[in-house]
Amino acid sequence: MSQEQSSQQNDQDTLVKYTVSCHCGGVVGTFNGPSVLDVLDCNCSICTKKGFLHYIVPKSNFDLKESSQEHLSCYTFGTHTAKHFFCKTCGISPFYIPRSNPDGYDINVRCLDNFHNIKMKIEVFDGQNWEQNASELAHLSKEE
Repeated sequence: MSQEQSSQQNDQDTLVKYTVSCHCGGVVGTFNGPSVLDVLDCNCSICTKKGFLHYIVPKSNFDLKESSQEHLSCYTFGTHTAKHFFCKTCGISPFYIPRSNPDGYDINVRCLDNFHNIKMKIEVFDGQNWEQNASELAHLSKEE
């Protein structure tokens, strides 16, 4: 293993506690993830309009601050499987429960505290052809 590969492996092994929140701070959650996040940039209609960058975690790895519940509202469409949560006060969507991974949370990486200093690898996901590509995401919310 080269030094670069070893360094990349260490980045993936190091867990970091991340905080995600809306603009007004009414909705706050935390999760643990690697120091370099593998992020998806989806081109579907809702993700494009929201500017969502995705990082999916198992439900057991997401801790929503209890007081956040009173600030949340939910939007659904189509199959109504995905639960698009947003803050009732400021309208920001820090996470949602995705149709592809109803057993997890999809974190909006742009809503992470200190977003501009977070290391990430961004991969484009073809959400415009969701039916053909959704199976690529199923493993992301599984426990390791």
